[in-house]
Amino acid sequence: SADQVGGVRDAVEHLLGLGHRAIQHVCGPRDSQSSLIRRATWARCLREAGLPVPEPIPGDWSAAAGYEAGRLLAADPEVTAVFCANDELALGLIRAMHEQGRRVPSDVSVVGFDGLALGEYSFPPLTTVRQDFKRHGHEMVDLVLEQADSGPLDGSRSIIIPTELLVRGSTAPPAP
Repeated sequence: SADQVGGVRDAVEHLLGLGHRAIQHVCGPRDSQSSLIRRATWARCLREAGLPVPEPIPGDWSAAAGYEAGRLLAADPEVTAVFCANDELALGLIRAMHEQGRRVPSDVSVVGFDGLALGEYSFPPLTTVRQDFKRHGHEMVDLVLEQADSGPLDGSRSIIIPTELLVRGSTAPPAP
């Protein structure tokens, strides 16, 4: 698995470091372990910073869900930053913010998670937590080959793959 906790912590600490104090979260699906870890870590980071934890916005992994969340959040002038559970949610949210007259990042900073190549070409380019999907694939193939050679594994070993925060144009300090 990717380092979900470390990746979310990097994203939220980036927003906190810019001066944001009202950081909302658009969640992934309720039945996804990654989504649940990202939500819990976001909330823990805000509590550790002494900030209130707002009710997160439910979503899935789609740009359409991000768009709907963005329409809702654009109406709240207190929200200055949004951490989205994945890049597709973030891209949908950015479009909705634009359509509602909220500028990213001048009015609202947005961070995604995954590091999809498309985020580099969005406008503005998306700040995101990059997962190393190629390494995920290599590690999975290695595990399958190991099991083919020596039988089923006992499940005691876990592989945590580091993530990387890619700071691009969708984040900035909050407006004064």
